[in-house]
Amino acid sequence: MQKQWLKKYPDDIPSSIEYPNKTIADLLSDTAKRFPQKRAIIFFGKKINYKELHNLTIKFANALIDMGIKKGDRVAIMLPNCPHEVISYYGVLRIGGVVVQFNPLYSEKEIEHQLNDSGSETIIILDVLYPNIKYIISKGLLKNIILCSISDFLPFPKNIIYRFKEKREMLKRVQHDMEKDTLSVTLNLFQGQVSHYTFLKLIKKSPAKLFNMNVSPDNIALLQYTGGTTGIPKGAILTHRNLAANTIQCRHWFSKAEVGKETFLSVLPFFHIFGMTSSMNLPVYLASSMILLPRFKPLDVLKAIERYRASIFIGVPAMFSAINGELRHEKKYNLSSMKFCVSGAAPLPHDMAVRFETLTDVKVIEGYGLTEASPVTHCNPIYGERKFSSIGIPLPDTECSIVDLITGAKLQTGEIGEIAIKGPQIMKGYWKNEKETEMILKNGWLFTGDIGRMDEDGYFHIVDRKKEMIISGGYNIYPREIEEFLNKHPKIKESAVIGIHYKLLGEIPKAFIILKDGESATEDEIISYCKANLTKYKVPKKVEFRKELPKSLIGKILKKVLVEEEKS
Repeated sequence: MQKQWLKKYPDDIPSSIEYPNKTIADLLSDTAKRFPQKRAIIFFGKKINYKELHNLTIKFANALIDMGIKKGDRVAIMLPNCPHEVISYYGVLRIGGVVVQFNPLYSEKEIEHQLNDSGSETIIILDVLYPNIKYIISKGLLKNIILCSISDFLPFPKNIIYRFKEKREMLKRVQHDMEKDTLSVTLNLFQGQVSHYTFLKLIKKSPAKLFNMNVSPDNIALLQYTGGTTGIPKGAILTHRNLAANTIQCRHWFSKAEVGKETFLSVLPFFHIFGMTSSMNLPVYLASSMILLPRFKPLDVLKAIERYRASIFIGVPAMFSAINGELRHEKKYNLSSMKFCVSGAAPLPHDMAVRFETLTDVKVIEGYGLTEASPVTHCNPIYGERKFSSIGIPLPDTECSIVDLITGAKLQTGEIGEIAIKGPQIMKGYWKNEKETEMILKNGWLFTGDIGRMDEDGYFHIVDRKKEMIISGGYNIYPREIEEFLNKHPKIKESAVIGIHYKLLGEIPKAFIILKDGESATEDEIISYCKANLTKYKVPKKVEFRKELPKSLIGKILKKVLVEEEKS
């Protein structure tokens, strides 16, 4: 397959890049040296410049060494977007440790699985989340717990107010647990076996002296666990070189972004690979300011853009949809500082994108990536031709092919098959899982499990997930095609389609529907709508109306939950 996409590259984007032989921590050090006084972090009014951030990561790295953490040790980070997250991430990487990110909303079983699988014995966690790991402490999986408080980096008087509120809420939780007689058991039997530290005390007592830890760009930097939307989460092994390469690829794609002059609205969670690369590593490499927001609230985002003059916002479709809803109100926000937005992690509906651009006068483009690729592989040109409903074209040094679902042979332009990718950002494999690694990595090519096609201009289009394809009576049915059609119905807000067992045909499609506020519809009405416009075998045979669909934190519909519900 020829690289038709190169002819669509804007003139200022190279087809290939020379990458520095540096670690992720080196990239922060370089920025701190060049722009020491440049504002790095803005957190509820608290400002930290790059010199301060650099010193804080060194101090935290030295604290980890004093605790006995060694090169290659896995360290769990379970934090929202806050200064502790950034400092911990770069601090762990600076000593050659391996970061293992945890979603703060993980259940006890999810935390247990990831700790067991990764071998992490140290966790950095928000103090208010401590009750969530009591069960883990009882299992003896942890040796060190570092507790962080949001108030550590709040400006006065917010830090005082927060501490008071935090203690009051913590007391309520403790009293509730004591009633169940669980907290007292945990403290009496297990707390003595685990070393507890507070983040701020570790920072204060450690020297800001930089030691050479002999960390190589080829060392493992990150075990990033897949979202588990179609199975058990697996740890993608990503090196410093993988992460640095993807950061630099993105920087060249954002060709008109000015070093030392941009401000990123960083609300996309850093514990997710998309947020980590696009909203933390990239702004650090660009010597940009990061406005950290621990939770996504559309009103907070709009206010932060206006107050701090943000210029770049990277999010997911659910965020842009929520902002559209907020902007329907009469109040206007000054968003003139914004240069562009990027959407990823899930399909960006055309109508949603157009609505966002109409309301904000800010361009939003769609990109694509996956955990195993650090994660970005494709994006529509920001300053070139954009195609709606396309994930865009491959980034510099990224090869992409469409291959036959069975034979793996390369297909021609327009043919539908599996998307396979090759590039410097591709992972080394799955942690302790050779079988799954061999299935997805072949001769340097990453077989994504996504079904798609390439058009005549080299733009790629996702058709569906390979594992979500429905085979009914010998026909291949792509749920995404049905969902995109259903979502055009004037009464439908959102939909999801899965295959359910049917003995005569193998599987049949079933649609789960969320109606728009104030609307009503019947199963027959939806099926009749589909019959009038879809091929017979693609028409959902069953329709279920719901108020909400199970989703991940970044807005992906968890179809495996729907499948499990149907099986039960």
